[in-house]
Amino acid sequence: MKREILLLGDERLYEISEDIKMEELSFIKEVVLDLHDTMMEFRKIYGVGRAIAAPQIGVKKRLIYMHIDKPVVFINPKLEYNDREMMEVMDDCMSFPNLLVKVNRYKRCTIKYRDIDFKECVMDLEGDLSELLQHEYDHLDGILATMRAVDDRSFYLKAESKKCHRDTENEEKRVVYGKIQK
Repeated sequence: MKREILLLGDERLYEISEDIKMEELSFIKEVVLDLHDTMMEFRKIYGVGRAIAAPQIGVKKRLIYMHIDKPVVFINPKLEYNDREMMEVMDDCMSFPNLLVKVNRYKRCTIKYRDIDFKECVMDLEGDLSELLQHEYDHLDGILATMRAVDDRSFYLKAESKKCHRDTENEEKRVVYGKIQK
């Protein structure tokens, strides 16, 4: 069932999530279906959405749902950083769908988690998947991308970026971190 996505400013987004116990799996499977339905509806409206964390729909459990090529469920994930190499990215979020935030994320990480059958799993991540899972993992600890902004000028409205991002024969403009350059 599609659920309401909590929006920036909702105090529940800043709470730390609880670990999931094996005896909660039947409830968690229902939540996973809700996460799927909610994310797919978000994709229809905004054209984006690769993953969502349970706190974003008001469920204070350590649960992430990702669907890129196939669905992946991360129960009680733990992140490990393989090295200190960072990358600067423009982060977006379903909890603030019209805002981009410039943040630094680790280029590589490893995520250890339990799958939907509560089996232990490990996944090595790099680049955009590393950034994506760090973003979702932050939600489990009550941290939003807005709290990780590089500086106080690292916020950009998507609507303005889309409006400004166009290439025509007469005029060529591109958006670099929300600023128009000719």
